[in-house]
Parts: sequence; C-alpha cells; structure tokens
Amino acid sequence: MSRNSIVFFIMIATLQCSCQENKSNLSTETDLKSWFKQDILGQNIVGAAAGYSIDGKIVWQTVGGFSNRASNKPFQKETKVRMASIAKSMTAIAIMQLAEQNLMDIDAPIQNYIPDYPKQPKTQITVRHLLSHTSGIDGYKNTKEAENQNNYLTISDAVDVFKNRPLLFEPGTKYSYTTYGYTLLGLIIEKVSGLSFETYMQKHIWDAANMKNTGVDMFGVDEGNSSKLYSRKRNGMSIEGKENNLSNRVPGGGFYTTIEDLLNFGNAVLDNVFIKKETLDLMRQHHSLDGDQQYGLGWFLYSQKPNEGKIIGHSGAQMGCSSQLLIFPEKRIVCVVLANTSRTDVTDFAVHLLKNAAKQ
Repeated sequence: MSRNSIVFFIMIATLQCSCQENKSNLSTETDLKSWFKQDILGQNIVGAAAGYSIDGKIVWQTVGGFSNRASNKPFQKETKVRMASIAKSMTAIAIMQLAEQNLMDIDAPIQNYIPDYPKQPKTQITVRHLLSHTSGIDGYKNTKEAENQNNYLTISDAVDVFKNRPLLFEPGTKYSYTTYGYTLLGLIIEKVSGLSFETYMQKHIWDAANMKNTGVDMFGVDEGNSSKLYSRKRNGMSIEGKENNLSNRVPGGGFYTTIEDLLNFGNAVLDNVFIKKETLDLMRQHHSLDGDQQYGLGWFLYSQKPNEGKIIGHSGAQMGCSSQLLIFPEKRIVCVVLANTSRTDVTDFAVHLLKNAAKQ
C-alpha cells in the first residue's frame, strides 16, 4: 500500500469522529499558519500556497516563501505555478463532456477516434482503459523522457514517441499509472471535438470555471507572475531546477495555475458546471482493478471500500511542482496545496486542511 493510501485511510477512519468535535476545537488562523510554516516551508519548499473552501466560499488560504528566491520576490495568491498531474482530472472531465454529448463511447476502441493508432493482437485499448490507467501503455522510458527537452509541436507528435511500443499487459487486466495514456486522451479530444486541445480546455473547462490564470505551460515562456522552478536535493536543500519541456505530456501534466483557480475548479466540479452529477458519480467509481491504489476515471479515490469515491482528488509531482487537490462532495469542501518545489510532500498538510474544514 502506498504512503498516500495509508495517510488517507487513517484520515477517513478519524474524520467522522472529528466532525463531531466541538467547534471550539477548530484550528485557529494562527494554528493553520503555524502548521503551514512547519509542514510546508519547513521542508525547504521555496514557495507555496494553500487553502480550502466550503460551499463555494474560500474560508482560509495562505501563501509563503518566494516565487523567485534570487530576487526575494514573494510567493503570492496570484503566482502561477505548475499543477503537474492534477491536469489529468481536467482532461478526464473533458472526455466525459464529449461522452455526455454522445460524441464518443468510452468503451469503444480508440481506433474509432484515431484510426491510424496501432491495433493490439487481442484486446483493443478503450477510452475507459486510458482514463483508469488500465490500458497497458507504459510510462516514461527513462529520465531523458521524464525531463524532456524536445519540443513537440502537436499532441500527435508527442503520441508518436510511444505509440509503437509494446504494452505492459493486456488492456483491462491490470493497473499501471501512465501520463502517456492521458497524452493520448488529449489527441482523442482534438479528433472528436474538432478543436485544438488547448482551445477546447480554455472554452469548456477553464472559462467555464472562471479560471483566469490557468493555461498550457509553454517551454521558455513566462506567462507573467510565474514562479521559478525549484527542486529539493537529497541533502534537503532546495535549488533552482532545470526547466523541462512539458509538450510530451500536456493533457496529463502540462498546465500552470494559481491557488484560487484550482479552488474554482474544485467548486465547479461540485456544482456540476462541467458534467452531470451522474457522470461524476461514474468517475468516482473504482475502475483501476488495483485493491491498494484506488483510481476512478481521472480521480484518485481516497476513502475505504465500499465508498472509495467519498473523497476524490489528484496529486501532482514534477520539476518545480508538488501539488494536491482534495474534494469532499458530501460536505462541499475543496482543499488545495500548490508548491513550486519538487521532491517534497504536500499531502500531509492537505489532509490537515481537509480535517479542519470537515469540522465546520
């Protein structure tokens, strides 16, 4: 069982009890800022933001550290930072929008939408397989791919990198997390919608959720108020990292955002702005085939069986980013932690925020 799974299982076991505590025991503003300083900035994260909302209203948020340490530029609520794999939840919702419109069938072979994609000897990869990481498509082949320096002008060019590689297993038989599967989903969105992936996301996800500071991370481009990228070394010290090119993974981890934009995204999910409640319920079901690592369609499932999808969300980790999004639909809570430093852990603090919010 992964460390994150253990953390969340412990959280869920205590959450119901915590919710019954007297409100006088709620963490104060000072307590939360102290926790933030200790748990986030205390592990040599250079800059970060954290916050939570209840029923669409931001109840608490804070920032700390620097977006540019060399120039002493503080990290602010408006600071743009990579979100890494939280992008997968947005891409998955885009796919489900097209499915709701009967423009695609998530259980159909992907060749229905990408005719020239290589066929498998037996079972064909479906959209559902891609969404749930059960396609058998492998992840990055090596560090060179993970820290990619090539610039792929189109998603189709990025797909060409891996499309002819052998699968890890027969589609639909196992779970193996892969960002490349979501790169392929981005290409499907383009083929089905007739729009570029970026245009589709801008119109149907970011604009719909009033996310004014979210977009595709372009190599070497400063979007204005963007954070520098940092990474923590084995000795615990944080250094400025070498920028990698995210054009090989845009739909699965190539967006920048801000703390308030991600809170807006979570609340748009709760308000069924993107998709119907029934569709979200389907995404919250366990589709990953793995008893330990529970995954739905674009969401990690953070609760114990038989209610795995009671709390959903996604984590993110890449050069210059450690992130966590948590959504508790029953209590209409959204929690977000965004940091500009990789090889760090923001999950514990996100859990602390969720537990605090659930008491209110």
